[in-house]
Amino acid sequence: MFKTFKLLFHKKNKDIRKRILFVLMCLLVFIVGKTIPVPGTQGAISDLDLWEFYDAISGGALERFSIFSLGVMPYISASIITGILQMDIIPYFTELKEQGATGRQKINQINRYLGLIIAFLQGLAMAVTFVPNSGAIDYLKIAIMLTAGTAFLLWLGDQMTQKGIGNGISLLIMAGIISSIPNMFIETFQSLVLDNSSLFLGIVSFAIFVMVYIAIIVGIVYIEKSERRIPIQYANQTQSAYGARQNYIPFKLNSASVMPVIFASVLFTIPSFIAGLMDSESSFALFVSKYINYTTPIGFTIYMIVIILFCFFYTFLQINPAELSKNLNKQGGYIPGIRPGKETQDYISTVIGRITLIGALSIATIAGLPIIFSNFIDTGLPSSVSLGGTSILIVIGVALETYNQIESSLLNRNYRGGK
Repeated sequence: MFKTFKLLFHKKNKDIRKRILFVLMCLLVFIVGKTIPVPGTQGAISDLDLWEFYDAISGGALERFSIFSLGVMPYISASIITGILQMDIIPYFTELKEQGATGRQKINQINRYLGLIIAFLQGLAMAVTFVPNSGAIDYLKIAIMLTAGTAFLLWLGDQMTQKGIGNGISLLIMAGIISSIPNMFIETFQSLVLDNSSLFLGIVSFAIFVMVYIAIIVGIVYIEKSERRIPIQYANQTQSAYGARQNYIPFKLNSASVMPVIFASVLFTIPSFIAGLMDSESSFALFVSKYINYTTPIGFTIYMIVIILFCFFYTFLQINPAELSKNLNKQGGYIPGIRPGKETQDYISTVIGRITLIGALSIATIAGLPIIFSNFIDTGLPSSVSLGGTSILIVIGVALETYNQIESSLLNRNYRGGK
């Protein structure tokens, strides 16, 4: 890490520093935009109710009812929908998937249009929920403003990806969460220390809280860096050849990264979205509030199951054992002790399945641990920390991905420069 920072401030890497500065300026625009309320509304919302889960993921923008209340989550929802459709459900999407870069570009365009449609529907639901007793024209205006906010963030994310470093959409999600973390720690300190009858016990409780978060951070970094390496041998190479090196295929313990947590978050907002269009006292709204809610035992269990299942789904969506085995055979490679073809495919599937199970259980534990402590154990923690594990998981996953991209750019340039 020290070497990376040293290279970053080298005079020949000035353009990379400019890229990083551009990203920071874009994130500043996003943070400022989160404080601008939707015109014609009162701004701050005191009772989020079913939307509290969504607000935590959006970094508190919904609580202020800002123009960026929807964030980029509609685009994430659209990406998940098209990802599912690519699994031989609709032939058109399957064909786009097989077209390589051209197909990905078309899918990305579809995701944007679909994301804006979802944003408009969600904006309409928010308008009905948080601005009651208004006319249809007012609801339409609010929905259009919220949709425009999402469209601007998608454009801003594209600019960050093209002219900056890292994935712009992921960085916007990370920035939203990071901006709410300081306030979360302030509220926690207020609750555990200042409002505690015993100052000593309050300080001890707050120290334990900080240690738990540090442990979660260490655990997430360990999971993100862990991988299983399958050795590969090629027919035109021998292990005893002079200068030969061991080839292998690396499989990450958590190949799905933060996507399972984001998917579970989005999935939990769908019932809230539908309930927001109804009367808060309706049977469906009460059902969602009681059962489709991570603060209830049933909702929490469903949340954990969704994360685990999507870990498998997204991993096998990214890594196709059949295609991997086929490509390996074309290149004259094989796994020592495993026959090429179906046996190699089954072996790869088994390895991926086992490590994904460990990774999925680990991610579910990290995402669920703060929820257990804040909702099922009387610790005195405020509700704002209930998504601590999920938030940190997203932040660290995106941060590591961005850091790896910066490090790779610096090292490759340094290698080409000969120094």
